[in-house]
Amino acid sequence: MDLLSHDDQGRDDQGHYAQGELVSVLTTQPIDRLLDYRAPEGGCAEGAVVSVPLGPRQVLGVVWGPGEGNYDLSRIRPVTRVLDAAPMRPEMREFLIRAGEYTLTPLSAMLRLATRAPGLSDPPSMQKVYRLGEQEPERMTDARRRVLAVLEEYGGLSFTLKELSEMAGVTSSVVKGLVQHGAVREEQSPRDTPYPRMDTDRGGKPLTDSQAEAAARLSSGYAERRYATTLLRGVTGSGKTEVYLEAVAACLSAGRQALVLLPEIALSEQFLVRVEQRFGAKPVEWHSGVTMTERRRAWKMVGRGEAQLVIGARSALFLPFSDLGLIVVDEEHDTSYKQEDGALYNARDMSVLRASIAGARVVLASATPSLESWANADAGKYDRVDLDARFGAAVLPAMHSIDMRGERMEPGRWISPSLAAAVQGRIARGEQSLLFLNRRGYAPITLCRACGEQIGCEHCDARMVEHRFLKRLVCHQCGESKPMPEACPSCQVEGKLAPIGPGVERMAEEVAGAFPDAKTAVLSSDLFGSARALKQAIADIATGDIDIVIGTQLVAKGHNFPRLTLVGVIDSDLGLQGSDLRAAERTFQLMRQVAGRAGRAETPGEALLQTHQPEHPVIRAILTGDEEAFWAAEADARRAAGMPPYGRLAAVILSATDPQSAFRAGQDLARNAGPLHSVGAQVFGPAAAPIARVRGRHRVRMLVKAERGVALQTAMAKWVGQLRPDRDLRVAVDIDPQSFY
Repeated sequence: MDLLSHDDQGRDDQGHYAQGELVSVLTTQPIDRLLDYRAPEGGCAEGAVVSVPLGPRQVLGVVWGPGEGNYDLSRIRPVTRVLDAAPMRPEMREFLIRAGEYTLTPLSAMLRLATRAPGLSDPPSMQKVYRLGEQEPERMTDARRRVLAVLEEYGGLSFTLKELSEMAGVTSSVVKGLVQHGAVREEQSPRDTPYPRMDTDRGGKPLTDSQAEAAARLSSGYAERRYATTLLRGVTGSGKTEVYLEAVAACLSAGRQALVLLPEIALSEQFLVRVEQRFGAKPVEWHSGVTMTERRRAWKMVGRGEAQLVIGARSALFLPFSDLGLIVVDEEHDTSYKQEDGALYNARDMSVLRASIAGARVVLASATPSLESWANADAGKYDRVDLDARFGAAVLPAMHSIDMRGERMEPGRWISPSLAAAVQGRIARGEQSLLFLNRRGYAPITLCRACGEQIGCEHCDARMVEHRFLKRLVCHQCGESKPMPEACPSCQVEGKLAPIGPGVERMAEEVAGAFPDAKTAVLSSDLFGSARALKQAIADIATGDIDIVIGTQLVAKGHNFPRLTLVGVIDSDLGLQGSDLRAAERTFQLMRQVAGRAGRAETPGEALLQTHQPEHPVIRAILTGDEEAFWAAEADARRAAGMPPYGRLAAVILSATDPQSAFRAGQDLARNAGPLHSVGAQVFGPAAAPIARVRGRHRVRMLVKAERGVALQTAMAKWVGQLRPDRDLRVAVDIDPQSFY
């Protein structure tokens, strides 16, 4: 069925269906077709968000067009209710269809992405909400303390009584008791209210000539609804944020909405402060750290045009904007923009698609762009704006390598004498240092010295990582965790388990011994119970008196620590290991990004990279900073190999509890690859995935390679459609894969 080309018979010019008329509804259920219903009392509009009966249940759906009525009309039931939400615009429906076709995702799954807001089926009404009060309770208990901790953690956000009670793990009477003491405020509030208007005339920070020129290039075309994508490449600290906030101001001034995507929730706290300073009001937040009450409010107000600016994670791209004029993808190179489960999409690429449909602009901002964006700009598909100098008195850090082959290292130590001396010098001057290691936990391997056993996950083919701060072993694939054992699980010998290799927690132990008087902080996502706690820790580092920060890649993303003047990379070679297509690109990006944390204020910074291969081309490119030469060389290598962005890749991941079942399905696909061969595509595999078992399921991967201009999705759909999987077999198709584990 053509989902955009229904016959217009049975509706008026406004797409309204009178009571009793047949309508087709797309539901969020895994059903591969539209379902017919009758319009309810009062009728319904095309695009209306509705509740409909499906068997004994009520499910969410959207009116997609007129019904077909090609079976017993007496069995067609009416729509139960039109929900209190703005109808889905044709532009949004087209986006879901085209995004689903590109990623080979069923349309029902795409609709689930677009309706992820709690309480959409609830009727509009007044309700009581709860916020942090001004008084202290006369008597403090553990339960009361948990309630207040939740409210403090989420700042000024409001909760329903049920939501607050569940998050604090208390009964509702505890919350009510705090209300009586004035420690919690109970307010009668409309269920959903518009957001404060942004003051676009408020003015931002003064811009340099180059920044003003860049801002001017990004600040046109909104009223005319001209689509364009611009790569905003600027060295770390060059003021990219201030530049694209001027584009946001131009978009809002034209009466349109803007979306800024951030790769990590931890980036949002400092950013929200900057936005509020620029526009005099807080923007809408959309990410996992926002309360359910606020998420529902955001979803509805965005759809009604009562929210001008949204700051969010990748899922914010599927909010029902009424007039989207600008999408900014900050740190556009970041791999976290790729959704790796469910609907497998890249938010950077989908932003370009959505903007092209909406007549909006896209700004892809990064100090180290993805090769895909660099190539599109080089080919003239994207505009390009460069900022080559840091703002104000700040200068780019000096970068040097430490050749570990010439360092005298003590056993069990990873900070070289040269790096330790540099850190000590910063401490003496009252400056801050960052030690970077992209490994969470204490040690990546726990080895029994009696029998040689490496403790692995019971559900995955992955080693469990010791997290000493948590006193547990954790699987970074499936999340399984268990207490650190006293005896080896294999040979039962006690006292022989030894950590092998460093993680950030072990680095913290080494730092405490080497710099006993220094104040340290470990910044790793697994050490914080919530996104809000993580953001607070980052704020404390930026404003506090921490001497040494020890962190994973979390610290490389957009943070501004004014006192930080030294970055020491413990293992610069770590990302160069293995056969990942993007290993060189990602190592270059990560090292340049983390080095860019140094010297962002007036004091010059320095970055020291510990490496065993200082002559490696990627290490040399990082040190010289000749980015254009690096990208050109990387592009030439990819072009010669026919790899993205100069060729196309797709992956198929087959998984089953029985490994033979997954392999048999892969072999069947390999033998029947005619649809792919007809477009000149090559098939590799099946082969066991590098991590062959995850959550008890055995995984087999296949890779498809094709020329750039091939209509790969059509061929992939025909090819995979030949499978007749049993109930245990799961099939996932990943167009443009970013990871190959």
